Amino acid sequence: MKYTVLILLLVYTASVHAQKNVWSVEAQDINPQNYFGVTVANGMVGLVSSPEPMKVRDVVLNGVYDYYQRGRVSNILKTFNHVNMNLDVNGRRVGLKDIQNYRQVLDMQKAILKTQFDVGQEVSVSHSLMALRHLPYSALTIVEVKALKDVTLSPLSVIEAPSHLIDVRNLYSEIDRPHVTIPLLTSVGKSPTGKHTVAVSNSFIFPEPHGQEPKLIHEDWDYNMHLAKFYKKLKAGETYTFSVVSSATSTADFQDPMNEAERLTVFAKLEGTQRLLQRHEAEWEKLWKSDIVIEGDEAVQRDVRFALYHLYSFAREGTAYSLSPMGLSGLGYNGHIFWDTELWMYPPLLALQPAMAKSLLEYRFQRLEAAKRNAFSHGYRGAMFPWESSAEGTEDTPVWALTGPFQHHITGCVGWAFWKYYQVTKDRVWLRERGYPMLKEVADFWASRVERKGPGKYEINNVIGANEWQENIDNNAFTNAMAITVLRYATQAAKELGIMPDPDWEHVSKNIPILKFPDGVTRENATYAGEIIKQADVNLLAYPMDMITDKAQVEKDLIYYEPRYAPDGPAMGFCVLATLYAKLNKTEKALEVFVKSYEPNKVPPFGVLSETAGGTNPYFATGAGGMLQTVLFGFGGLQISDAGITQIKPAIPQKWKSLHIKGVGPTKTTYTAK
Repeated sequence: MKYTVLILLLVYTASVHAQKNVWSVEAQDINPQNYFGVTVANGMVGLVSSPEPMKVRDVVLNGVYDYYQRGRVSNILKTFNHVNMNLDVNGRRVGLKDIQNYRQVLDMQKAILKTQFDVGQEVSVSHSLMALRHLPYSALTIVEVKALKDVTLSPLSVIEAPSHLIDVRNLYSEIDRPHVTIPLLTSVGKSPTGKHTVAVSNSFIFPEPHGQEPKLIHEDWDYNMHLAKFYKKLKAGETYTFSVVSSATSTADFQDPMNEAERLTVFAKLEGTQRLLQRHEAEWEKLWKSDIVIEGDEAVQRDVRFALYHLYSFAREGTAYSLSPMGLSGLGYNGHIFWDTELWMYPPLLALQPAMAKSLLEYRFQRLEAAKRNAFSHGYRGAMFPWESSAEGTEDTPVWALTGPFQHHITGCVGWAFWKYYQVTKDRVWLRERGYPMLKEVADFWASRVERKGPGKYEINNVIGANEWQENIDNNAFTNAMAITVLRYATQAAKELGIMPDPDWEHVSKNIPILKFPDGVTRENATYAGEIIKQADVNLLAYPMDMITDKAQVEKDLIYYEPRYAPDGPAMGFCVLATLYAKLNKTEKALEVFVKSYEPNKVPPFGVLSETAGGTNPYFATGAGGMLQTVLFGFGGLQISDAGITQIKPAIPQKWKSLHIKGVGPTKTTYTAK
């Protein structure tokens, strides 16, 4: 009997360890010269980890742009680094060369980055960092120091300004109350052109009763850095725990960001560490009710959850902010908004977090007037969305890149995403107020964009398609197909609301050509002759557009274009192939291509995704969106149509025991594949 109990205990322990393992991502072999950080974010503020213990490399604010550094176009703004810390032990500053047993582990379930290290035989340190999910502008750091011998500690909370901020001012104050003293370390400055004011503030939370807290010392080192520190003596075996709350704001959201940053910090401090931690974890627990559970493949499970963690971290419901290809992980692609949002990152969020998806659409809707002006300036009607968008919704593509004036398919992608939201939610009020007004302008654009050369020859010429390596081509398959699709969606939306649609929309949609080669393969554009392509184009007609549904045609196009995909193309193109193979029930081939779509793109030490194999520009949230679509809509068999989200013929690889997609759509349905 005792052997049976022992075996059951071992099995239980192994199961608990495995569950914990698939929720954790640990940095492997931390090397400062080859380090790509992992991000903790809450949809508003992104904190990107550093190889230096107790520090972060970047603090990125969502939706805050100014002109600086590169490209003659706007850049997403790096603000003050307001969560950095230093540690002195017995009067000696601790750095990488002084520590041992160094670990950095991301707990995806709780969205906490935990760093641990030892300083000789003197202290063991644990440093936990999170961007608080329930407080969109605030972060929490928890530090625990265990003395291995008698020591004197001096932790330092540091605020540093990046070089591009101007008119920086550093302030320190204390609010004194009978029951509490609230220290405030604050910095405020201007973005490079003075367009925005940015501000940060932080404060310590000590475990001691009021009046017994450590004495704080403020040091104002220079215009770009100041700090607050304290001293603490510990006996061998003692453990001391304290916290720092930090807030970051800007004039993108507040008229008076400095005072608001301080108010938010005061609020967080008086909430206290435990209340902050509990509410943060509770919000993430709600998010993870919509999850993807793969049994039988621990590595893929962790990778899929890592992708989902990033999309959840970079987006936020109840806002009008969107997703750039790199999310809040840095300045990649200047933080601009591309088609990456609507076609790649949006569908997984629409399926699992419709309220987040709604925020992405609201970003576009609030910039509809800018898109209408863009169409007007190019001689078209309706709305023409920019290829790269930032704060105002005007074109923000660098002039040297021809994608700005010519990659018109993005306007179709925006309209496509709006109708998909209605298909999933059936929200008629939203359709009347947001969905149809958008689709009407998108349809008017395409009706004016075509060149009417006769029946079946309403051509769309001089564009750049999804495959950007071929510029200024005619009748691109993806562009034409998306135009056809959204023209029909606009007609359908009007009828849904009892509005008479413009009959020209349907007429135009019936006359836009989709070209083919003599052997029946769908031709990418009028002059395409088999060249290597950057990414998916023709194959998008089969998924996600569902325009090509005949399996023989889908396979014919797959066989032709797969060998022509560039090995160094972006990750999401291979995800389309994997999704289509899964839909064709070729699950082992699908799994092979699926893993190929992201595994070579991992960079050290956490395995965050770069845009391409061998690339160095993580975190590529577009690729994460693509791989999640393969799991949801390929292996999982989910489909978005007028019937909402349904499941048709899921097919999982042999290695997987089961696939559970939890919390899908407004009804939070669970779908299973075995």
